[in-house]
Amino acid sequence: MDYIKNLRSMVGHEKVIMVIAGAFVFDAANRLLLQQRSDTGEWGLPGGFMELDESVQDTARREVFEETGLQLKELEFFGIYSGPKYDKTLQNGDQVAMVQILFTCRNFEGQLVEQNEESLSNKFYSLTELPDNLFQDHADFFEDLLSRQQTSIR
Repeated sequence: MDYIKNLRSMVGHEKVIMVIAGAFVFDAANRLLLQQRSDTGEWGLPGGFMELDESVQDTARREVFEETGLQLKELEFFGIYSGPKYDKTLQNGDQVAMVQILFTCRNFEGQLVEQNEESLSNKFYSLTELPDNLFQDHADFFEDLLSRQQTSIR
């Protein structure tokens, strides 16, 4: 039984703190990897919930691999997002207070999986041509990424 199922068997739908890790993955052309989520159809970052006995870096690497087929190498810390603004009630009624930890990665290997159970599509996008239907839960992440990109250009 995985950690989340085990925890939920004890606490039901009560609010629990959950750690999520993911990554902004860039290819050699500085395009950003996005995942079209199978649950909403929106485009977001690959990532997911931490399991027991994992570091946040291991979580980011595992989740990106499961969703895209890419094996991440060096990770650089990007940011932590937490607080009531990121609390959520999932479709099944589970309440979560999310602590989301993001990295950037420019070094990876493997073959990009175009689609699987969690991803309708995986694709690299230019930062100036991101799709319109971005995952709303990731809006702050994209805003911070784009503002940092503009700052570094100046």
